Amino acid sequence: MKPLAGLRIADFTVHAAGPFCTHMLSQMGAEVIKVETALRPDIFRKPHAVYGRQGPATFDQVSSNKLSVRLNLKHPDGVALAKKLVTIADVAAESFRAGVMARLGLGYEALHQAKPDIVMVSVSSSGQTGPESHFAGYAPLFGAWGGLGYLSGHADGPPVEMRHVMDHSVGMHAALATLAALHRRRRTGLGCHVDVAAREVASSLVGDALTAASASVTVGRMGNDDMTRAPHGLFPTADADRWLSIAVSGDEEWQKLAGIIGQPHLGHDPRYATQPCRHENRRDLDDPIAAWTGAQKGETTAELLQAAGIAAHLSWAASDIVSDPHMRARGSIIEVTETNGHLRAAVGRPARFAGDDAPGITRGTPALGGDEAYVYGELLGLSRARINALIDDKAIY
Repeated sequence: MKPLAGLRIADFTVHAAGPFCTHMLSQMGAEVIKVETALRPDIFRKPHAVYGRQGPATFDQVSSNKLSVRLNLKHPDGVALAKKLVTIADVAAESFRAGVMARLGLGYEALHQAKPDIVMVSVSSSGQTGPESHFAGYAPLFGAWGGLGYLSGHADGPPVEMRHVMDHSVGMHAALATLAALHRRRRTGLGCHVDVAAREVASSLVGDALTAASASVTVGRMGNDDMTRAPHGLFPTADADRWLSIAVSGDEEWQKLAGIIGQPHLGHDPRYATQPCRHENRRDLDDPIAAWTGAQKGETTAELLQAAGIAAHLSWAASDIVSDPHMRARGSIIEVTETNGHLRAAVGRPARFAGDDAPGITRGTPALGGDEAYVYGELLGLSRARINALIDDKAIY
């Protein structure tokens, strides 16, 4: 049995951050019922020109495992049906702007009345309260607001946008907060409203820089440098656009690396013999290391350095990860069957539980409204005639 088997989530989330939260919970066994509408489909259910995709890859990623039902939340019967759905759920998750759910008649107070112990999780850019709670935001803005973007990039260049990694970081924090709220409910019997602000998640990831700033110390962009270690960065290889990441954490490792690159004298050069000295003179080390790595094959060089106890690996593209035997052996990359019968690769859950070797994802992306017979008929007990009437009236739409 998966750890969250028996948990049910009414999922009103859209885009990526909120859906990633419920996706992670679904991989651990929660039954997630995604509420959608044909009036305004999730922007990620169709190709998104901003990212130049040919298909809805982002939607596929965060919607695998989920069930889909249509509901028109601007129709009173649609709202009533949404509340009925919440009565059989443990969690209601949403990721609209602050106040949207309340205006629809589905705010926490309304859902609490429908089910007193409901855990409602709201994911938004700036939180449900505060002077900027109404601000809109997407992944690049979360990193910009939270200070993470300012720290990303090279010292002589501009900040670098954080994209889906920011959405997914927010989603993971929301999933953790959801589990904490459910644990609290188990102890007290009380539900609650969980308020997750994306920009605050970003700030939590740069706590060291915030601590430094409080002491009037400015931490800036470091590119691929480390604050103390050297050599540390990406180096070219003989393979086109294949970059080798190397991180040397001690003097012994440096001496080994110096010997491997055919420059053993550098291992004992006073300018590089100790970690503080190497860090101070790190730019002088880039050229001899790059000259050596640039003449080597990436994969074999990474293996050579790892065998010597030096942290090194190629900077992998997605195609490398999809075909990686290690990831497939662990079930981190799995094949999922879509509703059209096609197979595609999917990213499994990043945690393992003793006694549970079942894959985290057991079904592909749901068709819009593809699970209404089960949800409305079996779970909510609506007759076929009643479901048809709601469809005709466009409450289910």
